Amino acid sequence: MDADLSPSTVLWLTFALAFVFGAIGQKTHFCTMGAVSDILNMEDWSRMRMWLLAIGVAILGAGALHAAGLIDLDKSIYRTPSFTWLSYIIGGLCFGIGMVLASGCGSKTLIRIGAGNLKSLVVFLVLGLFAYMTMRGVFGVFRVNYLDSVAIAMPEGQDIPRLLAGFGLEAQMAFALAVLGIGGGLTAFCLLRRDFWTFDNLLGGLGTGLLVVFAWYVSGHLGYVAEHPDTLEEAFLATNSGRMESLTFVAPVAYTLELFMLWSDTSRVVTVAIAAVFGVIAGSLVWSLLTRSFRWEGFASVEDTATHLIGAALMGFGGVTAMGCTVGQGITGVSTLALGSFVTLAAILVGSVVAMKVQYWRMMREV
Repeated sequence: MDADLSPSTVLWLTFALAFVFGAIGQKTHFCTMGAVSDILNMEDWSRMRMWLLAIGVAILGAGALHAAGLIDLDKSIYRTPSFTWLSYIIGGLCFGIGMVLASGCGSKTLIRIGAGNLKSLVVFLVLGLFAYMTMRGVFGVFRVNYLDSVAIAMPEGQDIPRLLAGFGLEAQMAFALAVLGIGGGLTAFCLLRRDFWTFDNLLGGLGTGLLVVFAWYVSGHLGYVAEHPDTLEEAFLATNSGRMESLTFVAPVAYTLELFMLWSDTSRVVTVAIAAVFGVIAGSLVWSLLTRSFRWEGFASVEDTATHLIGAALMGFGGVTAMGCTVGQGITGVSTLALGSFVTLAAILVGSVVAMKVQYWRMMREV
């Protein structure tokens, strides 16, 4: 870290990256739930390719930073030696179902708030409440005792490169194969389709992936302190986890609510996660105002309200239990090549498909 760099600089840089993320999301309609819905309803893979391109770029970028020694992916929350497979699956399924019921994932909720969606504001509050209860409240006790306790110990790390190295590959070769094979493969899968090459598709995919990479650099390199003057231990400036962080949008909503509720407590300060929440909303708001797409929107009925409340609760519980959302695990976590992130990603997709199928079945019954 630069000796003159302060926590406030890390926060402003994170806010700026999240601001761009919010503006890109609002412009390109970048949305995982929408991507799944497009495939099921119209067999249109454009938005899914946009999301997969973001994942591929994030893997390549994070891998390049790690290989260059600019960040250490082992110092993220994703490469833990405890493979809590049950938490990944249950949390991912709950989150996938919840994002369908709540009309979008955590990042989409923030983007919709910026565009004037009052339903998403309610989702934000309920999601944050249930996320907080799952981190430190009544659901947290259940999570720790009955879900996180079901785990497989992987002392060498749960990331895919180390798993490959276990089969006899040299460590650097295993890392290169995993990064280029998965990241490069996903990127090629998206870019080899010429009909995918529209401005919005490329902006949404490349832009989102690069923003995750830049956020890793800000937190993991610029915000890294080898020896903090207060603790004499290494630290990452302004993070809630004490480790380097990139973009994720479930626990940060809970931290944001906590800051507002405990504002008079001087130990509560703005962190990287909270700065990202404000940044996404601000970016979406500015873009929607500039393009005159800002619209107030509320609930259509009691059933609509109840559906969104249930969805928000499931996302709050699921996102914390699985350690991330469609961005937090699906892009940021996967960029570290942690096995748990891939399991969570699969569970989120399965949950969303099941929820959409059930919604479609209910709609057909009412016709």
